[in-house]
Amino acid sequence: MSELTFEMEEHQSDLGRVEISPEVIEVIASIAASDVEGVASMRGNFATGVAERFGKKSHSKGVKVELGEEGIAISVYVIMNYGVSIPEVAQSIQDHIRQGLKNMTALEASEINIFVVGVQFETKEKPLEAPEAY
Repeated sequence: MSELTFEMEEHQSDLGRVEISPEVIEVIASIAASDVEGVASMRGNFATGVAERFGKKSHSKGVKVELGEEGIAISVYVIMNYGVSIPEVAQSIQDHIRQGLKNMTALEASEINIFVVGVQFETKEKPLEAPEAY
């Protein structure tokens, strides 16, 4: 299996160079998307689900980063809450990711694609029953 490598913009200074890993971009995008109101959760894969059951939190869950000729393409897979405006929430996700990436890395994404893979319905918890008096 060939490993995807990124040739990111390097910043040279008197102290050395700074390189940004693609995993960092995934984490920034995932956290930015999760913070948007209307997003129920991010979609992960089977391995992510197994790792989370053992207590390891995946901060890059639901995000795929690719580097092409045009630049950085970010794909985000989200589950939205029922009743929200999907176009508005998707636009907000794109704005949050773009701003977070710009603030933290000074990089611009050429594409931020949002894939809505599910809708989370409001779950009503069963009220606790009072213990019977003896």
